[in-house]
Amino acid sequence: MPALSNVTVVGGGTMGGGIAHVLARHGYPVVLCETSAALADRARAGIERNLEREVKKEKLTAEQGRQALARIRTTTELSEAAAADLIIEAIPERRELKTALFERLDGLAPERCLFASNTSSLSITELAAHTRRPERFIGMHFMNPVPVMPLVEVVRGLATSDETFAAVRDLALRLEKTPVEARDFPGFVSNRVLMPMINEAIFCVMEGVASAEAVDQVMKLGMNHPMGPLTLADFIGLDVCLDIMEVLYRGFRDSKYRPCPLLRQMVAAGWLGRKTGRGFYRYS
Repeated sequence: MPALSNVTVVGGGTMGGGIAHVLARHGYPVVLCETSAALADRARAGIERNLEREVKKEKLTAEQGRQALARIRTTTELSEAAAADLIIEAIPERRELKTALFERLDGLAPERCLFASNTSSLSITELAAHTRRPERFIGMHFMNPVPVMPLVEVVRGLATSDETFAAVRDLALRLEKTPVEARDFPGFVSNRVLMPMINEAIFCVMEGVASAEAVDQVMKLGMNHPMGPLTLADFIGLDVCLDIMEVLYRGFRDSKYRPCPLLRQMVAAGWLGRKTGRGFYRYS
């Protein structure tokens, strides 16, 4: 399979912007597609700030930062994916949004093009079934923040070919990431282990076992975690945590994956964590 040289990233939020940033920093021309010019401009501005931060930390020279930003072209036209060797989807974690997007992309992208989803929990096999290229469909689950975290979960769907897996694994290595293979089960490895821990920490708060601060202190000081599970939940977004727990619960039909009622209540209140200024903690 030829090298993946032209990459389109669909979705310019935290994850999509981070993926575009890392690709551009490693020499790849990137088309970053968003639904509006305002969102595309915001995504580019966020990448520019993050590149400037890397320059200040002397991880890049100023010239390398400028060159990386110049490799990113934003668009609102999904049809521009027609030149891509690889399309990485990084839109919100909703099955209906992702399947609709891949159905559209399947009619636009060339036959050779590989599709990768950055989904953190949804079935790669099911998403691939909405295209005519399930053998060229794979999960490429980056961790947040993408420029910093070294892991990429590479998730095979039922029909994913060895060639597709090898091409995406090799790309991850060229991005100086560590690709780890996972099979297509709800939550893969990362969120199947992480999210029930976060959910149980929320149960501890709901049931009055301890405060959010105390739960986080126990896990940081006793388990040597770099941040507590509730601080991490606020960073991820409580709505995202709830979406993933719902996927786990539907996928396994096991009560150990039931979302905590307090998590549901906070999401309903709009307390989603850092992005809204309030979650388990308040943010200015």
